[in-house]
Amino acid sequence: MQPIQLAMSPCWVLSCDGTLRAGFPSPAEDHACAALNLTKRLVRNELSTYYFRVAGDSMRDAGIYDGSCVLVDRAEQPVHGRVVVASVNQSDFTLKFLYRKNGQVRLEAANPAYLPIIPKEGTTISIWGVASHTILALPGFSI
Repeated sequence: MQPIQLAMSPCWVLSCDGTLRAGFPSPAEDHACAALNLTKRLVRNELSTYYFRVAGDSMRDAGIYDGSCVLVDRAEQPVHGRVVVASVNQSDFTLKFLYRKNGQVRLEAANPAYLPIIPKEGTTISIWGVASHTILALPGFSI
């Protein structure tokens, strides 16, 4: 899995005020639209933000699915409870929740089929960046 740095140019889409109902729509709701810069909305640190395509289902219960893209910021602080991109013993990257409390560190999946990664003596965990957003294509589309 290789990081891909985001382009610096803004990504503009139309934004409509209000919420999008997945049930019965309100006929009285007015739909005013304006331009929305997705880069400005989703990216806090442009020079340190990358995206990765996710492979696997270890984070599915956190809403991060196989084939999703995640935005990862290398400038964000990796704190307890955040989703991070990490490397264990300088191997491939993995996407997991960071557990860091009372001097204990481990990486936890969001799928009960996967055991936590608990470092043993001599094991190194390097945090590469902190995931901030996920982008998932709906059925019939791809990213």
